[in-house]
Amino acid sequence: MRFSANLTKSEELIEKENRYGAHNYHPLPVVLERGEGVFLWDVEGEKYYDFLSAYSAVNQGHCHPRIIQALVRQSEKLTLTSRAFYNDQLGAFEEFICKLFGFEKALIMNSGVEAVESAMKLCRKWAYQVKGIPTNQAKIVFARGNFHGRTISVISASDDESATKDFGPFVGGIVHVPYNDVDAFETLLKADQNIAGFIVEPIQGEAGVVVPDSDYLVRIKALCKAYNVLFIADEIQTGIARTGSMLASYDIHADNEDSKPDVLILGKAISGGVLPVSAVLANDEVMLTIKPGEHGSTYGGNPLACAVALEALQVVIDEELAENAQVLGELFRKGLEGIAKRTGVIELVRGKGLLNAIVINCTEESDLAWDICVKFKEKGLLAKPTQGNKIRLAPPLVITAEQIKECLLIIEEVLLDFA
Repeated sequence: MRFSANLTKSEELIEKENRYGAHNYHPLPVVLERGEGVFLWDVEGEKYYDFLSAYSAVNQGHCHPRIIQALVRQSEKLTLTSRAFYNDQLGAFEEFICKLFGFEKALIMNSGVEAVESAMKLCRKWAYQVKGIPTNQAKIVFARGNFHGRTISVISASDDESATKDFGPFVGGIVHVPYNDVDAFETLLKADQNIAGFIVEPIQGEAGVVVPDSDYLVRIKALCKAYNVLFIADEIQTGIARTGSMLASYDIHADNEDSKPDVLILGKAISGGVLPVSAVLANDEVMLTIKPGEHGSTYGGNPLACAVALEALQVVIDEELAENAQVLGELFRKGLEGIAKRTGVIELVRGKGLLNAIVINCTEESDLAWDICVKFKEKGLLAKPTQGNKIRLAPPLVITAEQIKECLLIIEEVLLDFA
């Protein structure tokens, strides 16, 4: 393929990707080549604040030196053995992550959606072997407005037409319930004894950072316990300090388990954005229902991923990133609420910690949120719309108060142009 001599380097690379790549994404028109901390640089050398953090995978900041050093050290020794053999990194990582989050067993996989799939399989196995649901009758409940990935079985649980249109037929055994509606969930449990589990995001990220009532998960956990149903929390996006605590569903340091899930799903920032690593955590009663040969992955639990993920989690602890997200999240939302009043462009500000979103005062069909993000990019801040009129704002957790204030100035300057 030959390119016009008049194209910039960015335009040439965008054109090349459009020519040779699948069109399953609609990226912002910026071509990135380097990252450090909260910043990204494009191929022309322009510098940007990153307010997407690779959908919260880069909580520790881009190319964190400790994580990169762990990657280099391990990559020079051993990267992959498959699970046909033991390796010297997997057990240490499993012990670390189990003790950190308070579970007996860990199943290490690769992508987030792979971990969700694994949790669904575990839930079904438990349903037949432990709960005693008749064979092939188990049902898993999902909240409406969810996003758990894009494989066939996972989109079978989606009510987003862009995720499901022309991809059927879908997997059965899935039931929907409104998000943040405990009464509707209880009605469902009373009516159907074949419900095995409820998979839910503590905060719905892709839906536009929808935060439920403060007692939602506590009440859900109580119902799951009363009806012998597994409470499964998908913390792929909300976990690893993003929302101002290590997890959004429960306090890992507290003695009570009022909202602790039976199964915890992690991904994204578990590796600091360096490698695809995900994990499903559960106790023996659930995890040991799957026997050798019944589930696996060639790359799952590889030594390189385990070394990187252990260091990435240790960085979050050592640098107190949860605490930083809590304090700066409050500063950021307060600033956004002020901008909303002064510009009239923002209809609603919502979020927790440094997982936040603004709802733009327009319809979901409008291009206004996209146009705003393009202007953000021109002013040196990268963000992306979700669900039409919502803009998720989630910088790396290593951001400082001064940087937050600088970014608020950028956001206000852009929104004033649309007021």
